[in-house]
Formats: sequence, C-alpha cells, structure tokens
Amino acid sequence: MNAISPSEINDLLNRVRRRSYRNYLLSMDLKKIRGFRDAHVRFDFPVTALVGPNGAGKTTVLGAAGLIYADVQPRRFFARGGTYDSSMSGWKVEYEVYSGGTSVPRTASYTDATADVTRSKWNRKGVARPVKVIGVNRTLPLTERNDVQRFAKGDFIGVTEESFTQEVVSAVERILGKKAADYLQVHADENGKYSILALKPSSADTPGYSEFHFGAGEASIIRIVSEIESVEDQALILIEEVENGLHPIATRRLVEYLIAVCRRKGCQVIFTTHSNAALSPLPGEAVWSSYGGKLTQGKLDVESLRALTGEIDARLAVFAEDNFGSLVAEVTLRRFGDLTDRRIDIKGVEIHALGGAAQARDQARHNNRSPARRFKALSFLDGDKRAQLDYNPRSRDDLNVDGSPFVTFFTGTSDPEAVIVEQLAELIETNGRVLPRLTLALQMDTRHENEVGEVLKTRLLTNTDRHEIFKEIGEDLDFLGQEVTARAFVSTWANFNDDAVKSIWEPVVDHLPLLSDPT
Repeated sequence: MNAISPSEINDLLNRVRRRSYRNYLLSMDLKKIRGFRDAHVRFDFPVTALVGPNGAGKTTVLGAAGLIYADVQPRRFFARGGTYDSSMSGWKVEYEVYSGGTSVPRTASYTDATADVTRSKWNRKGVARPVKVIGVNRTLPLTERNDVQRFAKGDFIGVTEESFTQEVVSAVERILGKKAADYLQVHADENGKYSILALKPSSADTPGYSEFHFGAGEASIIRIVSEIESVEDQALILIEEVENGLHPIATRRLVEYLIAVCRRKGCQVIFTTHSNAALSPLPGEAVWSSYGGKLTQGKLDVESLRALTGEIDARLAVFAEDNFGSLVAEVTLRRFGDLTDRRIDIKGVEIHALGGAAQARDQARHNNRSPARRFKALSFLDGDKRAQLDYNPRSRDDLNVDGSPFVTFFTGTSDPEAVIVEQLAELIETNGRVLPRLTLALQMDTRHENEVGEVLKTRLLTNTDRHEIFKEIGEDLDFLGQEVTARAFVSTWANFNDDAVKSIWEPVVDHLPLLSDPT
C-alpha cells in the first residue's frame, strides 16, 4: 500500500477542523470512569491511536468512545457483575458529537440503584451512527474457538462459498504483500452465521488449505479488511490491539489502509496499540498516551511509556523534550563521563523523549516525589527554558525532597540545533581540528572537509527552520541520513565544548549513578 503523503495527512486534519464530516466524535471528557478523573481527549484526526501499558485505560477510552452511540451496548465494554461491582456509581462521560452536520453535546452516566441493583443503568441518549467493534478474539486460534468445531471434521463441505470483493482483495494484497484473489469465506449454514476462511488451490502443485492452517496475522488482516469494507460510510470503527498477531510492516500498512478508508468512506477509526509501527504513519495529533489516569496528546515512543510508568530497570531516567534532545542528552552525558573523575554508570541511564518541556518536567517531578519510585529521574530541557520560571526549579523553589534540582538545561538561550550548528561554524573558523573531526564523524574521508564546510556555510544562510537543518545538510552531502548527520554534529560539538558540557550535568551530578555506587 502506498505510504500516506504529508498533504493527505493535512487534508484529513483540515477536514476535521472544518467539520466536513457528517458524523464524527469530536471530543470526550472522562469526568469519572474507572481510573480517569476529569481527563480530556480530542479526536483531531480521523484515525486515533491510544497507547499505554497494560491496565492504563486504553480500552476504557475506546469503550467510552462507543458508549454514546446507540449501536453499542454498554455492557460490551462496561459490564457489571451485579452486587460485586459498586465502583461504577457516579461514572460520567461528556461528549461533543457531530451528528447530521450539527455539533451537539451528549452525556452518558451510570446510576447505581443500591437498593435494587436491577434498576442500576446507564443513562444516555444514544446517537444514531453505525459502529463496528473489532475485538482481539479475531486472532484466537481456531482450535480454541467453540464456534468452529463443526468445521473440524474430515468430511466437512461448506454450504456456500463466498469470494471477497475486489476492494478487500486489493487491500489484503497490499498489506500482506501476497496474492489474495483465491481466499474464500466458507459458510456452514445458509444464514452465514458460522464461517471460516479458506484458500482455493491455485494449481495441482499448490493445494488449498483452510483457516486451521492460516497464520494468525493472515486471518486477522482478511477479517479486519472484509469487516471494514462492509461497514456503511461515516461509521465509527473501534479496534482493540490493532497489531495483534501482525509483523510490524503489516501493522504499518494496516494503519495506512485505515487512513485511506477514512478518506474514501468518511469513517472514523479509534484503535488501541502497544506498537510503534502502528504510530509511524500517523501525525502527532492522532496519538494519545494513557498512563496514571492521564491522557496526553502527541507521539510518544512506546518504550518511553515504560519509563513513565516505572517499568524500567535503569537507575536513572532522563526525560527530554524531543528526539533531538534525547540525542544531545546521551552524547553530552557520555562526554561528561570522560571529563569527570566519577565513574558514571552510563548503562544504568535510560533517556526518553516525552514530546514537550512541560511533560518532561512534570514526569520527573512526579517520579521523584512518589514514595514507590524505583529509580531517580531528571528533566533535560532546551536552553531557552532556563529563563522561564515555570521550568527552572531553582527559581520556583520546586526541588526534590532532598533540596536538589531535578531539571537541567542545555547551554545557550535558543533551540539546541541552532546553538550547535552556529557554534561549530564559529569554531571551524578558529580551530583547524574541528572541520576534519566533523567530516570523519559524518563518515566521510577528510578530503571532503572543504565540501562539508561549504555545505554548512550555505545551509546556515538558506535554512529557515533550524529543526530541519541536519536533514538538509545530510541531503546536500550525498543524502546522508538525518540521524547520522545530527549525531555527527552533536558529538563534534561536545568534544570541543567541555565547559558547556560540564555546565549541563554538574548541577545534577549527585543524581548520576556511579559504577561503584551499590544503590
């Protein structure tokens, strides 16, 4: 399946902003439901991914999204076990729903009739909209499903056989990367209530086989695509664990297919996932992270969630603003280890990008104040945050319990990309060792150092966004990868700016784990 282009992503974002959908769930306020209190989520993109560790509330958000629609029975996601479930009392979700071209507020709440549990119920004015729920049972092995035992007989012959539509075949072929025209749905009854998949023999040398011998991912993709192609336009599609049973490449292609469906059929998709591959085709506005009763918008590496929830074995977690900040933190920390007499346990440090300065600061603060914390945490922020009282704990008297700061800053007063390229350009003019070192770091022979120098000068003049400058320099240098280029610049800068490196880590040096430290 062709990758979704940035212009197509922007078109879909604008489509939501302009309220161009006839039916659309715009936002929810989870006033009280399971572990959430006053949590807000917006659906700014027609495909929304919910990420988070097990038990963090992803399925709660997914179920709450369907709860306001008449097609979804509340017990599908929020069943009650009679007198054994009293926690549902007072649950309430508020919605902004676009229905029939009009934005309308809606509320779903649970009334607990303690005197007579048979009168306990959900109160909602269900909105009319087709909803399709695709659960995790799609990848359950057939040998564990009671509904297919009638097929597990040597003399079984289907009552009817149904070929898939061309839309289904084409989508399955693009996702799986294999021919799909010979797949069938075999029904055991006239009404099609019981069925399994099968593959027709394509030749005498290639015998057919039933779903009993399919791979879990193969069957899952066929079922997901066939069910989605059969839903009405403008439907809401809810998918649990979209990557279940799939290779990362197939997961990415499936999400690209979901985006294409939303463009073609005007549908809206919400899915839960633990997979970075599922997030890769999506813009940041389409991803919401769930942890600790909070919902946060923006792409967050799934591995970073392990740090947020304490699921790491490291002795120190460093939370940076973004991926480039993570790179700078890693490189400068290693350099600082070389410059100090302390033997820093670099392997005991995990560095994570949290998608914003406020989130990096707040998570470090929350971790360090928790009595149950398993590791220390620092926040590493860009230099321009140093002057802002909201981010400088030394100015706000917002310190760790022991009085030490948990926030440290990169040098300078602007974006680190700008500081690094501009300072390196100045060093090249005054120190003859810098340009050859940078050239080697870029994995180029030193005979190309003049070319590197000229490209840097040109890009400093023509670049309009310092966040993009390493990508542009890499393209000019025979299409070097952005990550390779960025790391070369950061490491070269760190090796010629010892005082700046020390200024980053000395304020928090007591938090850095040592190889000789037994704790």
